[in-house]
Parts: sequence; structure tokens; C-alpha cells
Amino acid sequence: MKPISRRSFLNRASLAAGGIAIGAHPFASIAKAASKDTGMRLGLVTYLWGKDMDLPTLIDVCEKSGIGGVEPRTEHKHGIEPILSKAERMEVKKRFADSPVTLVGYGSNAQYHESDPAKVTQNIELTKKYIHLMHDCGATGVKVKPNGFPKNISREKTIEQIGKSLNTVAQYGADYGQQIRVEVHGQGTQEIEVMKAIFDVADHENATICWNSNDVDLQGKGLEHNFDLVKDRFGATVHVRELNIGDYPYAKLMKLFMAMDYKGWILLEARTNPEDKIAALIEQRKVFEAMIAS
Repeated sequence: MKPISRRSFLNRASLAAGGIAIGAHPFASIAKAASKDTGMRLGLVTYLWGKDMDLPTLIDVCEKSGIGGVEPRTEHKHGIEPILSKAERMEVKKRFADSPVTLVGYGSNAQYHESDPAKVTQNIELTKKYIHLMHDCGATGVKVKPNGFPKNISREKTIEQIGKSLNTVAQYGADYGQQIRVEVHGQGTQEIEVMKAIFDVADHENATICWNSNDVDLQGKGLEHNFDLVKDRFGATVHVRELNIGDYPYAKLMKLFMAMDYKGWILLEARTNPEDKIAALIEQRKVFEAMIAS
């Protein structure tokens, strides 16, 4: 990745793609997009809807949409990366501190399923860099993931390797106040029973699960059974797609979270690409609020 200039990083420019303009106001009033009864809050993953927004634009769009938090993903236009200097990290922290939008944590691509031990070590060291980055920027966690099963290694060995790696980064993260949030991800590894097996090994309390709303959640004995298998290891983040598109039973999922008194972030990892991102986010916030209210 090319170094990011300070001017580019801090520039308050308009977003050409998507037609979003920055207002002149310091920040708009923000709806918390949360129920006082549940404590669940709605946020945004920059996966598609925020990937082309610089940091000022991203914060502004969330403010105008009533979206309370953001999980920036690596290699997106916001420019929050380990290459940032100490001063630039302080600037990121200040921008969020001056806004009603929360920097929830980081969406990394660090993964621990690799068959090459050297690559596993590299990913652990990369995770540590993200832990330092989020600590400096004022966030509370780092998202990591498994990404499938290597063909030349047994599933049992891979599960053990992932679990032990998670214990390593979880201990490291705890020392910096950063929760490790493991996205339920990857061919095979996204199966809930596999995630449970991984977390039987990853027994450090700072290693947590980020529910990812995959279709495989509905397989076997169904959503509620699979949810119950791992709910005692949930962290502060959940990923969902558009709440009113497709067949995933989001209303039921929200009821399950409410029943366990979950008080974390429900983060939109949207798959579509609407032209008006603010309008799309407002629509999702209203759907979320309606689900909680009902």
C-alpha cells in the first residue's frame, strides 16, 4: 500500500462516487439508533457502503444517517492503517471524539488457518499492529477471521491452530484494552459447530465471536440452536447484511439478542451499492428500530 499523505488523509472532500456532499455544519444531530431497553446500537462496516469515503466523509455520513458507530475495514479510503504516525492516530481519535460517532474497532483480514506456520506467525504479528492502531485511535477491538480449511492439513489440527492463535492475540489485546472479535467466516469454518470447536480451544475470555449472519446459520437444527451453541462467547460486534433484503430471519435474530440482553453493536456489512448512501442508511436504521420496537 502506498503511504498516505497527511493532506490526503485529513482532506475534507466530497465523495464523487455516490454523490455525497459534505455539509458546512460541524456535525449533525445524531439519532442513537438504539433501544433504551436493549442497549443494542446500529453501526456501519465500511465493506461496500463506506469503502470509497475518506474519514471526514465517513463520519459525516454516519452523523447525517443517525448511525452511531463504524468499523473501518482495512485498505479502504478512510486511510486508518498501521502506517499512520502518532500524530495522525491522535487526529483520528480526535475526529471521533468530536463527533457522536463511535470508532467501534477495526475490520482486519488477519487470519490463522494457514498451513504455512510462517504465515500464521505473520498474521499474529499483523494483528498486534492493529491492536496498537486501535488503542492509539481510541477504539475497543480488532476483527479477525478464519478463512477456510487448508486442503493439506486435517480439520482438527487447523481448528486447534486457530484456537491457539486466538489465545495469543487475545492475551496481547487484553493488555491494550482491545477485544479480539472473530468473524464467523470462511468455507467450512463459518459453520457454527466448527466455530464452537475453535472456541473450545480459544478459551481466553478476550477472544470473542462476531456473529456474521451467514446462510449456514440456519442449517442443521436451525438458527436458535446454532445461536445458543456460541452465544456465551459473543463479543461487542455483530455483522448483518441489509435487514430488509433476502430471506435471513433478522427479526428473529434480533429477538434472540434481546432475549440474552445483548448490549453490543449491530453492524451493517451491506452488499448492495445504492447511489444515495445516506438515504440507504436511514432506511436501514428505521428497519432496525422497527424490529427492536416490535
